[in-house]
Amino acid sequence: MTVPLIRLRSLRAALAMVLFLVLAPPLLLMKAAPEAHSLENGLARTPPMGWNDWNAFGCNVTEQLVKQTADYLVSSGLKDAGYQYVNIDDCWMTSARNSAGQLVPDPVKFPDGISGTAAYVHGKGLKLGIYESAGTATCAGYPGSLGHEQTDANSFASWGVDYLKYDNCNHQNVPDQQRYTAMRDALANTGRPIVYSLCNWGLASVWTWGAGVGNSWRTTDDINVNFSTVVSIYKANVKLAAYAKPGAWNDPDMLEVGNGMSFTEDRSHFSLWAGMAAPLIAGNDMRSASAATLSLYGNKDVIAVDQDSLGKQGTEISSSGGLHVLTKPLAGGDVSVVLFNENSSAATITTSASAAGLPAASSYRLNNLWTHQISSTTGSIAAGVPGHGSVMYRVSVGSGTSVGTTHPLIGASSNRCLDVYDGQTAPGTKIEIWDCGGGSNQAVTPTAAGELRLFGGTQCLDAYNNQTAPGTKVQLYTCNGGANQKWSLNPNGTITGTQSGLCLDVTGGDKPAGNVNGTQIELWTCNAGANQQWRLG
Repeated sequence: MTVPLIRLRSLRAALAMVLFLVLAPPLLLMKAAPEAHSLENGLARTPPMGWNDWNAFGCNVTEQLVKQTADYLVSSGLKDAGYQYVNIDDCWMTSARNSAGQLVPDPVKFPDGISGTAAYVHGKGLKLGIYESAGTATCAGYPGSLGHEQTDANSFASWGVDYLKYDNCNHQNVPDQQRYTAMRDALANTGRPIVYSLCNWGLASVWTWGAGVGNSWRTTDDINVNFSTVVSIYKANVKLAAYAKPGAWNDPDMLEVGNGMSFTEDRSHFSLWAGMAAPLIAGNDMRSASAATLSLYGNKDVIAVDQDSLGKQGTEISSSGGLHVLTKPLAGGDVSVVLFNENSSAATITTSASAAGLPAASSYRLNNLWTHQISSTTGSIAAGVPGHGSVMYRVSVGSGTSVGTTHPLIGASSNRCLDVYDGQTAPGTKIEIWDCGGGSNQAVTPTAAGELRLFGGTQCLDAYNNQTAPGTKVQLYTCNGGANQKWSLNPNGTITGTQSGLCLDVTGGDKPAGNVNGTQIELWTCNAGANQQWRLG
């Protein structure tokens, strides 16, 4: 994977000066911005969802990459999950405007032009996004839109662009609101509906005026593939919930899920962004995404929290010692609760239904959105959360349980089901992963006794010969009540043997080659890997 180009603020400043002296045309004097009319363009009534090339590819964007990603969004099911924008970032154009003052798509990178690329993307039922900067040059040194707003907006509209990310490099100290409002009005004048994403790095208190200018606004500097950066951006963005509403969203930047953090960190990243009603713009190479990465991007229950029609950003109701509780009210009265542990060591995080904003009731139903386990509580909401991890619930008045119900058990690292080899029922039969097919040899029933029963309840998941060492094989065996047949389905997605304390593990599943059909399931020391994460189907 290409290493992302990191646009640090200091590099931006230096580049701005060089480009102004060497590349930029004489700056057109701009009139003071008129009184801003409200944006209200009817777009982005829920946070935009899609993909952008920058985090994974930097300047190495091409028409082929965009088209292949569009293809993959469709074939992977991510389009059906809500991802609709395929967004081109910086470096898509030539280094100079044409004789009419218009931007020119790089003919090598985009042989069909932006219009041809847009036509292809639209043919897939998706939408195309483009990038520019509200300065004399983009962050990578290509022609900027400052002083050319209407010309460029007209080009975008004529090409069939549906989304504009408008950056902040080389701004020549023209006030932020003035520059961003000028492009807002230029886009409106085209008559084409174009989602407008302000990317001014959280400067000039953009959240106080962003809703009248754009559909989203960046609240911080750039994200990168570093968990501490994710945490710091979360802490800054979560404080701004009062400014978000349908059509106008706080934007804590694109997602780094799948770009190199751990599975646990990626899941926290996605959970927090969904809980904050943030735009979900993937920043990875979708074409080579692992099953584990797709299990995060494609979780429709978590996406539903982000896309909830009530349009409320989540708020933090407690934060002490690095243990956070993020709650988000949902249409219909449910509440999303994210228990997030920024520390490196596991911890129990506790809140209550009343603190989360639910009405008084005798019982509450907890739907774990990552494991799909259902449980009930009289009021306490608590979970053991691994270091850098999160547990995410949808909480409602009522009750329910997954105990006694039958489901396939799906591994996050493979997207394959726990499977009894060849449908055999003899004691000692191998337990493996296999493509989910709906057979009785993949139908798992958790019991109140802690068993995981198969074949309608006649056989149990069993740790071979009562062994408790890492590497112990898991097999099918006649249910006998033994300690080696007792399991805990944990809120963090792991399944641990009661006798051994070890995790149910897809052997070698921390590597792509370990997730093929037929891979043995065993016990292993818990390590928060995706090959130890399971969900009920």
